Amino acid sequence: MTLFYDARGNIYGVVNPAFLRSRGVGVPDSAALAASNREAWTASAIASECGWGSLPRPADAKAHRCDGLLVGPFQAEPPFDLLIVNTDGSLAERSGNGLTIFAQALTDQGLMTQGCELRVHHDKSDAASPVATSVEPARYGQVDGFWLALGQPEFGPLAVGAVGVEPVRVEAHGFSRVDTLVAINPHWACSQFVRVGNPHCVTLVDQVSALPDNPSMHQPALFLALQAVAFAPPVGSGQPCAAGINLQWAARDHGNRVLARVFERGEGPTASSGTSASAVACAAWRAGWVEGGEVAVVMPGGTAPVRLQTQAERLLGVSLFGTARPLPAA
Repeated sequence: MTLFYDARGNIYGVVNPAFLRSRGVGVPDSAALAASNREAWTASAIASECGWGSLPRPADAKAHRCDGLLVGPFQAEPPFDLLIVNTDGSLAERSGNGLTIFAQALTDQGLMTQGCELRVHHDKSDAASPVATSVEPARYGQVDGFWLALGQPEFGPLAVGAVGVEPVRVEAHGFSRVDTLVAINPHWACSQFVRVGNPHCVTLVDQVSALPDNPSMHQPALFLALQAVAFAPPVGSGQPCAAGINLQWAARDHGNRVLARVFERGEGPTASSGTSASAVACAAWRAGWVEGGEVAVVMPGGTAPVRLQTQAERLLGVSLFGTARPLPAA
């Protein structure tokens, strides 16, 4: 059966490919083949597993009860292969909350008893597949969870395949002006592109009031405008990124804290996102808002601890702590 987990308000279903096949969903038994043939089966997988079932659907809820499916593992021992399927049927290269949930599900099933590597297969032409993440069980304060090593981030338009952006210099760091975002809100004129396995566009704002809130992003006019920027064609415009891009907005808080909002490629507004939190922390460091070490990224769904490994003026690596809890079955 499909098991649902919550990681700071980000909800995914975890389902074994063999179970999907038993439900009539033709997912191949190889993760690489499943990714390359995703158009043949992901829509039916979402339709089969992501409905509300017998659960009461809140009046303001989205069409699906979750933010996507984690399909895997494709083997019985580590390293474990999986696919991250957005509710529009597209694939993601990485999801911090998704990988946290997948690690928790593997632990609950007795398949993961120590740190291991999770390998996400996808079909994007601008990034290598699979994208590997090392996961270690850990305790943060009084909370059990996992540290995810996300590697060394890359910055700038070339890192995410962005086109048609005008470079802007801010405090001696390379930022970009994304005209499609500025057209929506003139306060969104300073963005930092970051690749943390998957592509992100972090827009830094001077005032908290310039952060979009999730209810407003769910309103049709703003949702469609942001969807055109974030989603890949044919739903999105392909500007600034032909493969689409995850959008974040960040405002400076006190100490090593940053406030953030998220609009995910292939999904829309989300309460939180692990790789988005990591991208926000990296962009904030580039802007001089935070120092290396631990950064708290505050999102509507909760606060994500992010560790930035720095040396002099270089950012060598980023890690994310995540925790997840199971949800009732439908």
